[in-house]
Amino acid sequence: MSEASINPHAVMEGGGAYNKYAKPQAQGIGSALPIFEQTVRDTAIDDGDRPVVIADYGSSQGKNSLAPMRLAIQTVRARLGPRRPVVIYHVDQASNDFNALFRALDGDPDRYVVDEPNVFPCAIGRSFYGSVLPPETVDIGWSSYAVVWLSRIPMLIPGHFHSARSTGAVRAEFDRQGVQDWESFLSLRAKELRPGGHLMVVLPSVAYGGELPAFLDLLDQANVVLAEMVAQGAITSDERARMVLGSYARARRDLLAPFDAQGRFRELIVEHCETLAPVDTAWVNYQHDGDKEVLATTYTQFFRSTFMPSLASALAGSSDAGVVRDFGNRLEAGLRQRMTNRPAPLGLLAEVIVVAKQS
Repeated sequence: MSEASINPHAVMEGGGAYNKYAKPQAQGIGSALPIFEQTVRDTAIDDGDRPVVIADYGSSQGKNSLAPMRLAIQTVRARLGPRRPVVIYHVDQASNDFNALFRALDGDPDRYVVDEPNVFPCAIGRSFYGSVLPPETVDIGWSSYAVVWLSRIPMLIPGHFHSARSTGAVRAEFDRQGVQDWESFLSLRAKELRPGGHLMVVLPSVAYGGELPAFLDLLDQANVVLAEMVAQGAITSDERARMVLGSYARARRDLLAPFDAQGRFRELIVEHCETLAPVDTAWVNYQHDGDKEVLATTYTQFFRSTFMPSLASALAGSSDAGVVRDFGNRLEAGLRQRMTNRPAPLGLLAEVIVVAKQS
């Protein structure tokens, strides 16, 4: 099968599932918020009356954007007062579940518009691997767990579906695509930022805490379940062979690679780059109550809501919601069963980079 026929644009599981189960991502974001607060403080914003523009690059269904956007608004208000308009653009590809996003913005208890009449949320249905806002209009850019997704899938992965388990020429192609996409993302944001504006990106790291991170085991166990589904006739071997994720984590060195010795790339300069170790709440709870089933369920629901739609896009009946739902249910059940007797922390680390556009 050619790479052109692989769908790289499958999004998170809809119906608010990603909002509900993307807990590891939320924990990574939480660990990065103090850095984001300082980033907003450091952003050059004039004293005029134009709207302050915040871009949320890769909003998904919105839940995980609420805390950072609320913090940004509070920090701007402390500097500029309550009357200054703030416009927030939530950017994601057109197939994103924007209904869930708007429900979160309108009804979530933690929504950032409460008591904020001069805050105006908007949404843009377009990939951030293209231009999404006019040049020099963005004061503050934020992106969390979104640039991990490649713009295209370069190759199928023999025997697996994730680039972390690829080798040789296949891994080299994913590495090449990862470099190209990161430089493209930075170049586009350099055009959209105002001089003195800042962009902060949070990504999963290729480094893991502990000697045998459960995240890699989670991927491997899902791979085993898919093989079992082929043997059971639930999916075909051709469908399984087409399953590949466009998820590509990066190390600190990868984030810094485009920048020269002075930390400059295009009009951007690196102000901060750090590896964080978020708290795995599910593991903390397991250490307290010893409930293996709850731990396995939490990790499995994270996997399903984040990765299942991409895998399901390889199905012959991927346009049929019932087919996709049945596939997701079978995959979740099999993975939960396998993970119940394998309690271990996910060991996920997060990379954070902050860049400023030179004035």
